[in-house]
Amino acid sequence: MSLEGRTAIVTGAGTGLGLEIARLLSARGANIVSADILDAERGAEAARANGRRAIATETDVSDKAAVDAMVAAALAEFGTVDILVNNAAISRGMKLKPFEEVTVAEFRRMIDVNTLSVLLTCQAVSAHMRARRYGRIVNMVSGTAFKGAPNLAAYVASKGAVISLTRALAQEFGPDNVVVNAVSPGYTLTESNLENTAFDSVYRPIARDTRALKRDALPEDVARVAAFLASDDAGFVSGQIIAADGGSVYH
Repeated sequence: MSLEGRTAIVTGAGTGLGLEIARLLSARGANIVSADILDAERGAEAARANGRRAIATETDVSDKAAVDAMVAAALAEFGTVDILVNNAAISRGMKLKPFEEVTVAEFRRMIDVNTLSVLLTCQAVSAHMRARRYGRIVNMVSGTAFKGAPNLAAYVASKGAVISLTRALAQEFGPDNVVVNAVSPGYTLTESNLENTAFDSVYRPIARDTRALKRDALPEDVARVAAFLASDDAGFVSGQIIAADGGSVYH
């Protein structure tokens, strides 16, 4: 699954799953565009530590102009975008809240960052990938969209929408040999989850106990699946949602 000579944009690459994905893709040969609204340089530094070229872009993925500028910077630096990993999402500091208490502003912000961003990034790379008749798009979703989760209504809705969007985009991109898939993690021991002690104390033991594999999920468990979908080995896989959750969701 070598990615030698490829260029990957990874959104939300400053921390957590995005950082681990940037690290692994670069270890397998890819140049990295690390995009994040905070700490974007961390993803770029991880790639450079693996001997790859990398740039960091401070990008609000819910803003079309910022997303277009991110892709323009990638093309200016590397001349191509082969892989797009849509990982950025609202998760850090997420609070458990009954759906009756979710405000309109909170719900819209969740949809903007977690769902609209996928549409915007895919629009931004579309012409380039279609012209080259090559592209690997990997969206990060969540097992909560299949199972539901109490007190996370906005987050669950946003990730469920990305599942449907992934399948719709796979159909539209397919004639131009661009594949679109998604990775569905379970509860994973990322920095933001471990820092959110109230959240971690509730969901970590439930996630571990309801898996076929009775252990915590680590960022590298998820990143390996994303790396497969970003590779040429996944060239005949599209519109699929791959659960990297230790055997928790079957679909």
